Amino acid sequence: MTSDAYTVSQRDPRHQCLIYDGAPSRYLDHLGQSLIDKLNTNHRCLYLNSPAMVAGMRSRLVAIGLDLPTVLERGGLILTSDQEHLMNGKFDVDRMIMRLKDALQQALADGYSGLWAAGDMTWEFGSERNLTKLLEYERRLDQFMQQNPALSGICQYHCDTLPPDAAQTALETHPALYVNATLSRLNSGYRRA
Repeated sequence: MTSDAYTVSQRDPRHQCLIYDGAPSRYLDHLGQSLIDKLNTNHRCLYLNSPAMVAGMRSRLVAIGLDLPTVLERGGLILTSDQEHLMNGKFDVDRMIMRLKDALQQALADGYSGLWAAGDMTWEFGSERNLTKLLEYERRLDQFMQQNPALSGICQYHCDTLPPDAAQTALETHPALYVNATLSRLNSGYRRA
């Protein structure tokens, strides 16, 4: 294993990005396994994506063997496609950071060790394609994660649906690149905020 790769069991990077093209469903098994791994370490998990992808994740989690009704009933997992962080269809950095802050505080108050969140940036970003806002969000999220070690997650960047420069933003703002449920790569392009 090279020095820029490590298994999740050796080191668990908290702010990762998954940059991909093609069908997002190809990554549901890996993300689903990562989600289950976090549930097994007493983390509340939040999966934010389009309605179709949320339905796909539900199916994959059941196929992987998760007792989904029990986990949902206990509140350990939140599967959502709401876009409360958008203002008139536009991405609101403050609202999104506040949403994560509130979700983290609630998870800790409910007795969880932390919050693990996975979100698709195309869905989170809404109809706006303002890369300046995306960069601001990722920088602020990275700072928030540095200040709050109980928060971790994976930002998904679907290159087919985001502006061409979005992948560069992802590379600059994430310490690790998600490969699959057991492998991440240290990101040499990361520039700490």
